[in-house]
Amino acid sequence: MRQHARATYPEECCGFLLVREHSHPRVVVSAERARNGLETERGRQFEIVPEELQRLEDRLDGSGTIVGGFYHSHPDGPARPSARDEEHAWPRYSHVILRVTSRTVGPVDSFEFDSDLAKFEPTRLTVRPGGGTVGSGRDSKNLLDESEET
Repeated sequence: MRQHARATYPEECCGFLLVREHSHPRVVVSAERARNGLETERGRQFEIVPEELQRLEDRLDGSGTIVGGFYHSHPDGPARPSARDEEHAWPRYSHVILRVTSRTVGPVDSFEFDSDLAKFEPTRLTVRPGGGTVGSGRDSKNLLDESEET
């Protein structure tokens, strides 16, 4: 995810969080890049193409791994949900946001949209392999670090 955010800067990157099916709390086993489907405003917005999500879900069918969330970057902005993020959030999915600048990637934070409250709530995710967490202001150095190909 860090490499993806760095590579797309100053545009927003986006992708999928793959989690173990039926894991509570969610255990993220990998992340997979998605294409930002927007033609304009890519420095401030992203859109995952629904057909891309469907192809991934079809590929994962029966594997014990599912799409359990999404990640995206905020170029030169905080790792906090924007108003647009709230408008387009999917309840019951994890949403990881990475702050990226021309020099660094981080912090990283995790949220879940509470449809009853109509707002994001901070959450923690377990990241495997290698352990670690994302959320509550923690910047995981495992799945999200420089050596990963995600």
